[in-house]
Amino acid sequence: MWLWFHRLASPPSFYRFAGILAPWLLAIGLTAIAAGFYGGLVLAPADYQQGDAFRIIYVHVPAAWLSLLGYSAMAVAAFVALVWRIKLAEAVVVASAPAGASFTALALATGMLWGKPMWGAYWVWDARLTSELVLLFLYLGVVALNSAFSDPRAGARACALLALVGAVNVPIVHYSVVWWNSLHQGATVFKPGGPSISPGMLWPLLTAAFGFTMFYAAVVLRRMQNELLIRERNSLWVRELVPVVAA
Repeated sequence: MWLWFHRLASPPSFYRFAGILAPWLLAIGLTAIAAGFYGGLVLAPADYQQGDAFRIIYVHVPAAWLSLLGYSAMAVAAFVALVWRIKLAEAVVVASAPAGASFTALALATGMLWGKPMWGAYWVWDARLTSELVLLFLYLGVVALNSAFSDPRAGARACALLALVGAVNVPIVHYSVVWWNSLHQGATVFKPGGPSISPGMLWPLLTAAFGFTMFYAAVVLRRMQNELLIRERNSLWVRELVPVVAA
């Protein structure tokens, strides 16, 4: 098992592995998203308080979930990159930031659209919204910092340091509705006593969240492949694989 992991950490081995896995993850993700959207937008009953406006949760909740999951994964990879100087971990940090920023922006945008009919305003300086906005800035900071370095490895280490420091914001986002008086509603799925959402609304939400997660994983794998090609462009395996890039 450890030998397999050691081989997978090799850039050429991981490149081939990602090339096989990413299309499957993408296909599974898109299928699950379609099923979740159909269940949520067509089959699920209207909410007794919010009416059909609640259906935005089938985009908002998965996007918000991925904004936290993506940054958590990026922080773990950042720790590995800083401690063990593994190239693949550096690639995870750099490749995850743009994807995570996109889902964080989507969570904020859909939350604003949901907030207008619910709260009467697109934006309030609520604890959850503000900490999620800070999360977006952290993602964008990693993207900008990576672009500021001509040396990919030096840039990746700087990005890893920022990602690791910014990880303190993840629990703040998650627990903000518990720690402070927040307009944002509390947890409705993963909570003590079980979900407080009806099964007809819950299964499409979980299906959509699973689909978004698979889609996110496929995107990050493809971005990691591109990152490895750039970083290893002078290596023999890249020259044999993509002569034009190596040239």
